[in-house]
Amino acid sequence: MNVENFGASERLVNAAYVRQGAQGRRAHELRLRALLEQGKCPEDGWDESTIELFLHELAIMDSNNFLGNCGVGEREGRVASGLVARRHYRLIHGIGRSGDISAVQPKAAGSSLLNKLTNSIVLDIIKLAGVRTVTNCFVVPMATGMSLTLCFLTLRHKRPKAKYIIWPRIDQKSCFKSMITAGFEPVVIENVLEGDELRTDVKAVEAKIQDLGAENVLCVHSTTSCFAPRVPDRLEELAVICSNYNIPHIVNNAYGVQSSKCMHLIQQGARVGRIDAFIQSLDKNFMVPVGGAIIAGFNDSFIQDISKMYPGRASASPSLDVLITLLSLGERGYRQLLKERKEMFSYLSSQLRKLAEVYNERLLNTPHNPISLAMSLENLDKHSDMAVTQLGSMLFTRQVSGARVVPLGSLQTVNDYTFKGFMSHTNNYPCAYLNAASAIGMKKQDVDLFLKRLDKCMKTFKKEKSNGKDVPEMDNCTKHTSAGEAED
Repeated sequence: MNVENFGASERLVNAAYVRQGAQGRRAHELRLRALLEQGKCPEDGWDESTIELFLHELAIMDSNNFLGNCGVGEREGRVASGLVARRHYRLIHGIGRSGDISAVQPKAAGSSLLNKLTNSIVLDIIKLAGVRTVTNCFVVPMATGMSLTLCFLTLRHKRPKAKYIIWPRIDQKSCFKSMITAGFEPVVIENVLEGDELRTDVKAVEAKIQDLGAENVLCVHSTTSCFAPRVPDRLEELAVICSNYNIPHIVNNAYGVQSSKCMHLIQQGARVGRIDAFIQSLDKNFMVPVGGAIIAGFNDSFIQDISKMYPGRASASPSLDVLITLLSLGERGYRQLLKERKEMFSYLSSQLRKLAEVYNERLLNTPHNPISLAMSLENLDKHSDMAVTQLGSMLFTRQVSGARVVPLGSLQTVNDYTFKGFMSHTNNYPCAYLNAASAIGMKKQDVDLFLKRLDKCMKTFKKEKSNGKDVPEMDNCTKHTSAGEAED
């Protein structure tokens, strides 16, 4: 209520009580004002009543919620189900216009304000996470793969002769398919083995640019967050090469916002060389439903060009989800989640190392990977040809999600490209292994339960081996080498 309405209320209720209520309302409004004026994530998280008040205030600014509105167009924010309307807080119009996903929508001042605020708050969080010099970003209602495709399509107009994308190999289907979908030819650069780690072959990248001709290369498509034993690409060296040859550089930072190391690599790459855009998933970094990503960069005009490439309006759901989440957490809450994730990584690493030693395996030495770990399965692989795959099946049926077992020599064809040793990021990794990751939101009880179930599965093989028996049956799930296989 405004001042006049509070004044009118004093005719019905004791004035002192009304003034007290007005002060309570004022406390909420001061939070809203600070958000609108600063466009930054609040230091402390908001309570749900403040967030809901804010969303309702935004919703009544959209034309579909005007009292007496007369809509005669084909897109007037009409919703048949009240449940659907409430699910979206009656913010129905979406974001953007036909020519630009970041543009203001005349019929939807509230939804447009939500979009602008979300982008501003997310930019603030990216800076907080370590990329201090980022200048612009926007939330796009597509997951990481399609967001990469949008970036490649934008570059097409800037480099019409280019047909190749140079891609240090990472065995994850969506980032590979993003290049195919955009109509380009991926040039796969095999990684080099350094100890247990798979690292970027920087010399091979530069040699391939010289071989193809810089003008024929659309961009270098590098990666930060990845499954061990692959580690983040050498972004600084790649950024320098891209700068020297005047080639764009797009970074797949899928779940890298939660890692200070990944964000530092992006910051350093932009400082010493060239990074045009980096893309990160909303669900992996902010614990919201799948379906959104953030496209960010260091050049305002290029990021604006990408937003203008998106055809038509877009769903506001990803923006709404991440806005609610960050307002709930506040800067302090998100920092705490990042801190806890690092602690869980150290805990998972130490406990997985201990378990590996029990079964004469070892935790692979991958110090450059800040999120994912790998435990060798060399002795298990000797037990039987199917033992490694069987372990994946056993974990899957025991409700362990996200862990991956990687056997030796598996073949996978993706869009007519055949990869040898698929999921291991190289043709011939020395041993089979199991992956586990410490991602944002993981708790100590998750680690403990995973290790307990993994230990139980490993004991099964140890017992079978001592009895001289074959590997047990496949737990009614014969092809699951990974509890997270469908994520690819």
